[in-house]
Amino acid sequence: MDASQARKEIIQAAVALRDAGLMYRGHHANLSARLSEDTMLMTRGGNVANLDDDSFAVIRTDGTVLEGEVMPAQAEIIEMHAAVYRARPSVGGIIHTHAPHATVFAVAHEPIPVVYEPLMRFGMTEAAPVIPWAPRGSDASVSGIVEAVKQKPGVSAVLLANHGVLAFGKSPAETAQLLATLDEAAELILQARLIGGEKPLPAQAFQQIEERKKEFAGAKA
Repeated sequence: MDASQARKEIIQAAVALRDAGLMYRGHHANLSARLSEDTMLMTRGGNVANLDDDSFAVIRTDGTVLEGEVMPAQAEIIEMHAAVYRARPSVGGIIHTHAPHATVFAVAHEPIPVVYEPLMRFGMTEAAPVIPWAPRGSDASVSGIVEAVKQKPGVSAVLLANHGVLAFGKSPAETAQLLATLDEAAELILQARLIGGEKPLPAQAFQQIEERKKEFAGAKA
């Protein structure tokens, strides 16, 4: 993805998240897109409700800022994004935010189980795990994220204990949709627990969904 396209897609993703209430009241979040094997485009920091073309920096995955500037508070989380790009080459977009329902689970130290079928369509076959609390962007925090990314291929989002959510997908647009679906799942699970609790999907559900996706993709071709 070139920088121009990446800026456009991140801006669109931020607007979608803002309008859906997924950045919560402060509209604080950080979004990035992979530009190449070792570079990414990242928001400069702070409120991302109204991004423009000057709201970004181009950064190497070793942390070197190549273009633009990054706010000091944002600099501490560069490694959180960079480490995920290094650990999972298929990732093209990363979003960290405080999506309200998913963050309830993060605050409670409770994984979000995959009981909502739409999550499976984003490749989620394992519960979104809780990464133990450590200062934001610290080595301890990042190492916990990387461990989950490497060891849990069926995970496309993690919960940062007592903090928020980190989601990663093929592009910023897909990641925004994943984040919205994860927060939907969290809200529905919380409501289901008022009437007896969520129930698991069949063990073969993911395989059947993948087969259906391939079937209809073939039909379009």
